[in-house]
Amino acid sequence: MKAFYSDTFVLPLPEHHRFPMAKYRLLRERLVVEGLLTADDLYVPDAIDLDDLRLVHDAGYVEAVEKGTLALDMQRRIGFPWSPKMVERARRSVGATLAAAREVCGAASISSNLAGGTHHAFRDRGEAYCVFNDVAVAATVLLRDRAIVRAAVVDCDVHQGNGTAAIFHDEPAVFTVSLHGANNFPFRKELSDLDVTFDDGAGDAEYLDALAAHLPDVLDRHRPDIVFYLAGADPYQADRLGKLKLTIDGLTERDRFVFAECRARGIPVVITMSGGYCPDVDAIVTIHCNTIREAIRSCQSAFAS
Repeated sequence: MKAFYSDTFVLPLPEHHRFPMAKYRLLRERLVVEGLLTADDLYVPDAIDLDDLRLVHDAGYVEAVEKGTLALDMQRRIGFPWSPKMVERARRSVGATLAAAREVCGAASISSNLAGGTHHAFRDRGEAYCVFNDVAVAATVLLRDRAIVRAAVVDCDVHQGNGTAAIFHDEPAVFTVSLHGANNFPFRKELSDLDVTFDDGAGDAEYLDALAAHLPDVLDRHRPDIVFYLAGADPYQADRLGKLKLTIDGLTERDRFVFAECRARGIPVVITMSGGYCPDVDAIVTIHCNTIREAIRSCQSAFAS
């Protein structure tokens, strides 16, 4: 299994912005320490080409981000102050998801971006730590190159993938599924092809039952050539922004189910990490590490069969 990372491109951030970024480096280090991946399994991606970004994002927005002319209110909406390193990090993160998609395209396998899942980025703006929409760009590039005919976005971050839903609203080749808290950010929701919502306090049983009720049908009806799986850690019960009550074991079962359903149909999967805001960063890293562990087990099961 190959994984792509961009955490070495460190952003010069104020203290209150550093916490959600630390998990990416710690995840990569944990995966190696635990022997799940070796240094030879890890790759630094190329930055996404600007022309590929413009397939999804408005040219004026791309130019403003690239040249540093992004208005201050738009920077505040994103949550990061502009800097050349911010641009490089954002482009590398999109490049990682595209590289992971190309790695598994046409093969019943799994690859990962150890960051990504920037689903709050719209065509003309970013928000909530999302500059460019990595999954939207990767799927659109694959469609342009005729590497795929259909894709599905299975978004299991606790927040609705509003940017992704809006970008693909009129694109029948991409089916968007979002499982998220009903009373959480974004407070003005977009319309995904399928939105599965949970009240505050929903736990493992309710979440897993809903996933089992909907995911197989989506995969059978849409028949995607690739699945982009946003494996958010923020449905976790101790997440400070989540409002749901899933346990670490429940989130591991979520991952196992997604991979098993895709494996049963021979569908390749691209994992992105998405959100995770528990004050205990070790818990976030554990959740993301478990996702990669289950992906490796799924690949091994497919090979054995």
